[in-house]
Amino acid sequence: MQAKNAKTAAKVIKVSGVIDRCGDREVFLGFAAASLLKKISFADVLDESTQKGYQRRISVDHSLAFKKYIQQVGSTTIPLTFNLRTAQPSRWTVERRGRGYATLKIDPNGPPVMAQVDCQHRLGYLGESPIRFAFMSFLGLSVEEEMQVFRDINGKAKGLNASLLDYTGARLAQKDLEVAHPAIALALYLQEDDESPWQHRLDLGGDRTVGMARIASLRTMQNAIRRFQREAKAERDEIECVARQLTAFWRAVVRVYPEQWEQHRRNLVNKGVGVYSLMSFAGVLVAEAKASGRTADFNYFLEKLSDFADRIDWSNKGPMKGFGGVSGADRAFELIKATRQQALERLNGKQEHPPYRAGVPKQVPASRAHETRFVSRGVRQAR
Repeated sequence: MQAKNAKTAAKVIKVSGVIDRCGDREVFLGFAAASLLKKISFADVLDESTQKGYQRRISVDHSLAFKKYIQQVGSTTIPLTFNLRTAQPSRWTVERRGRGYATLKIDPNGPPVMAQVDCQHRLGYLGESPIRFAFMSFLGLSVEEEMQVFRDINGKAKGLNASLLDYTGARLAQKDLEVAHPAIALALYLQEDDESPWQHRLDLGGDRTVGMARIASLRTMQNAIRRFQREAKAERDEIECVARQLTAFWRAVVRVYPEQWEQHRRNLVNKGVGVYSLMSFAGVLVAEAKASGRTADFNYFLEKLSDFADRIDWSNKGPMKGFGGVSGADRAFELIKATRQQALERLNGKQEHPPYRAGVPKQVPASRAHETRFVSRGVRQAR
């Protein structure tokens, strides 16, 4: 039996190259076929259920586009970047031969030992390709060091998922996160807290866990939190206090809009426009609570939202249809405030003003006059 295993075991892979320094890191530089590099390497894609890994999920279109390009006459690319992981040090060695020459030896009998730092999409669909590539591999970086290199290389890369960069940056920052990046810390709190309606529902940019209902991204949420902080004037408030307020607010939102929350494909409550505008309104409510000496908890938010929640149509085909980007979120925010003002006037028995005039600033900048007219139509439809 042992003899049979010895016959079927793959031979050690040998790649000739050179050893030198790239910046302040020692690297091995060599050349090999795409099929071989694909066989001995892996992409450490972020698994959001275990929070292990750091790479983005593969873009099929991006990878196929590169495959089409690299097969053309005259095509080329910069060296692929890897890291020889130290988890299985006995399965790879670098034999130095003097004058910088070296041979990389890899035992192929087991899981791949080279992590793809910057080449996932270039190798994606070249598993059987004979096309040769220049490649560079770091020697034994820790996962944290490897993650930092990935961020340094891809921090400004076009098309790279911004939420993934935010998340990996948060993991690297750890204890300093609340001070350096409070908006990211708060967004991650909503993503991880057991009482948060957003728990495990934000898109972090990695592999999606089966069954998860994706709604907004981590980047969307942190931008929305900055809108909240601006309206609530909460930039200096304690992180834990703000986190509790945000969780309480979204619990109240889910309570007054249960169908809209669950049917997110047909509604905007938990999409970009809804998240931005509702977070801004949450800031308004927190500011009012501070002014009146009330605690901004679940019951407070529920009381305030229930005054007018049924007067707003959050459906994709409603008055907010076509609201896009930051300007669309601003319009939705104004619509919420105007609708609330009208509802309160009715409750207090006051004569109702013409649609949208109530609660709108007396002076509207000329550059945003078109937004005012747009929201006015929305409020009339919402009624």
